[in-house]
Amino acid sequence: MEPRIIRVFPSKTSATPNDDLVRIHTTPSLFDEADEVHISVTFTWDIPWAEWAAKQWSAVAPVKVGGPAYNEPGGDFVPGMYMKPGYVITSRGCPNRCWFCTVPKREGYQLRELPVTDGWIVADDNLLACSPGHIDEVFTMLARQPHRPRFTGGLESALMTPDMAGRLHALKPKTLYFAYDRPSELEPLVQAGKMLFNAGFSKATHALRCYVLIGHKGDTEEKAIKRLGEAWKAGFLPFAMLYRDQEGKRDNNWKRFQREWANHTIIPCNCKKYFGE
Repeated sequence: MEPRIIRVFPSKTSATPNDDLVRIHTTPSLFDEADEVHISVTFTWDIPWAEWAAKQWSAVAPVKVGGPAYNEPGGDFVPGMYMKPGYVITSRGCPNRCWFCTVPKREGYQLRELPVTDGWIVADDNLLACSPGHIDEVFTMLARQPHRPRFTGGLESALMTPDMAGRLHALKPKTLYFAYDRPSELEPLVQAGKMLFNAGFSKATHALRCYVLIGHKGDTEEKAIKRLGEAWKAGFLPFAMLYRDQEGKRDNNWKRFQREWANHTIIPCNCKKYFGE
């Protein structure tokens, strides 16, 4: 018999599971029963609450506290356990060492390929850095899913090739996210856009999207607008990702700015307003 595991999350995101054993930012009720309690922490600023909550949940069952916030390497992906059904992670880690990203250090500066399980929302750290055989297995899995694929983890534009662009188009994905966080990533993003358009993607569908880091040291709204516009002109719908330090601190002015550039229904209007068609 499978153990009854209550999973506790400090906050809810679009990926948080929603089954009967999930609890969001809460302490146990009189009716909670479990064999184990797992408190999953994604962000470092949630650690104090998670460790306080662990003491409360220990009255119900043995408690384990972990997650990305603790810089622990991830294990094999268990569908539906810590992410909503439909999400899938087939690899962990990234060969790059971006200054703002904790993934490489957390995963020991290695890229690890995991057993491929079913799902259609791919949240790998850097799928295109995986071996050709692993990518083949992932694409075969995606082709049999009941929903169109969504690549939300971020695809590395520098690893795009015409062949890969064609294979991605053949999957008929709903969304593909790339990233433009450093100046050196602009030219690869432009070239990736050209390959994807040549493969059959259309800017009008907004399937091609791009995370753009904003609000870090030395950044200004003028500079951020320029980067968002460069992503748009390269063919991608830009999504502003607000930088936070280890304590989760962020400037309220940047928070307002990000809200204007993080809503997929508002962003196209903003892009046409600021950058034209």
